[in-house]
Amino acid sequence: METLKYKIIKNRAQYNEYCEILQQLVDPSGSEESEDEIELLTLLIRKYDEETNRLKHVEPVPLLISLMEEHSLKAKNLADLLGVSKGLISDILNYKKGLSKEVIRKLSEHFKMKQEAFNRPYELKITSSPKMRDAKVMNTTKQLQET
Repeated sequence: METLKYKIIKNRAQYNEYCEILQQLVDPSGSEESEDEIELLTLLIRKYDEETNRLKHVEPVPLLISLMEEHSLKAKNLADLLGVSKGLISDILNYKKGLSKEVIRKLSEHFKMKQEAFNRPYELKITSSPKMRDAKVMNTTKQLQET
């Protein structure tokens, strides 16, 4: 029975080793056999990257800002892309409003990322103003009078 040359990556050392091998294999004069090896290593490395997700500790707003910079998107472009107002995007980027399920879905589709990257809890910066009522009052139900 033939032993496998490559196995599923289980730790960082193995990941680094496979990355080095892949880097050595990437050669313009590569054979068809090395192309298959490159594809397999790329697949294994990608799978490990997805599972360990380097962006685990990044909050959704800084992640979104980073993606906007990478893709040269302004708030207006993002608003058009998501089908929401520029004001909502401004509120999201300034921690005044959270990301809705629909916005999370559209962001993950556009940036080709898992929804979990954007669907993480984070603290909103809500400033209280004299016009705002007490949240306890706002969330109470009123008894309707029967006529």
